[in-house]
Amino acid sequence: MTTRRQFTQWAASAAALSAFPLAGFAQALEQVRIINGFPAGGTADATSRRIGEKMGGTAFSKNAAVVENKPGAGGRIACEVVKNAAPDGSTLLLTPFSCTAIYPHIYSKLSYDPFKDLAPVSIAAVMTHALAVGPMVPASVKTVKDYLAWAKANPNLASYGSPAAGSTPHFLAALLGLNNKVDLKHVPYRGSLPAVADMIGGQLASTSTPTGDALANHRAGKIRIIATSGAKRTPFTPDVATYAEQGFPELTTEEWFGFYAPARTPANVIANANAAINAALKEKSVVDSLALMGLVAQGSTPAEMDKSQREENVRWGPLVKQIGFTADS
Repeated sequence: MTTRRQFTQWAASAAALSAFPLAGFAQALEQVRIINGFPAGGTADATSRRIGEKMGGTAFSKNAAVVENKPGAGGRIACEVVKNAAPDGSTLLLTPFSCTAIYPHIYSKLSYDPFKDLAPVSIAAVMTHALAVGPMVPASVKTVKDYLAWAKANPNLASYGSPAAGSTPHFLAALLGLNNKVDLKHVPYRGSLPAVADMIGGQLASTSTPTGDALANHRAGKIRIIATSGAKRTPFTPDVATYAEQGFPELTTEEWFGFYAPARTPANVIANANAAINAALKEKSVVDSLALMGLVAQGSTPAEMDKSQREENVRWGPLVKQIGFTADS
């Protein structure tokens, strides 16, 4: 027979448990949209689509996700869209960590707070960045030191494009020029692909870009990747030495794309989204399609992603200060 005291204890325990929603108890959403801040055809777009296709029929979503590209402002427009979206899991952001870990050091009036307005869901893919040169640069330039020597001798031609002002590729090339006292002129673009196209057309000497966005044209012989930023050579360009191998270890970095939800999205919804993303990243078709873009499929827990974002934020603070770049510069 249940005593009043036992009933009271049971009721208190049930109330306490109800305060912590469990993964899987959230009803699957009818439709999810993935917002990314870069043009169609690039690495962010490919990551969004390959993973979004696999979300249908999961505990997270009944249907495959719809991808919306919101290019411009270096990815900040997409971050703001998701910040203002309903916190129910129906809208996710796919972004490189530069938008959440580095931009707070650049923009004094950033329209979103990465640590308060966005909730980490999962890392999706890891990439290196590449320094590539086009037909404007002589074929004799085969290494980073060759490039710096050419740039110093041709200051009126020494330009590089990046996917956005304040992006990780921008800062890698800026540090390269700054540390070696070579004036490399930065030309920001709305994504990497337009910069690569101008480089192929001879309007731009070089690009600092996600390796995947230069890969196809490198393989076709239209441009030459002369360095990558990883701790070791990428499996996609095994013939290309890293910055570190060429004497520039300070430029060693790898960047991830990650999924975020609006802040205040319920924990059980985030858990279901995380499970769907990580399941997709284990499928061979997804791994192989990301590899074609120079991306390594890699998932995480929300906590691991949050930890990495905070570590990168701390790391890049003094580097941004060294470069001296702000939104007004």
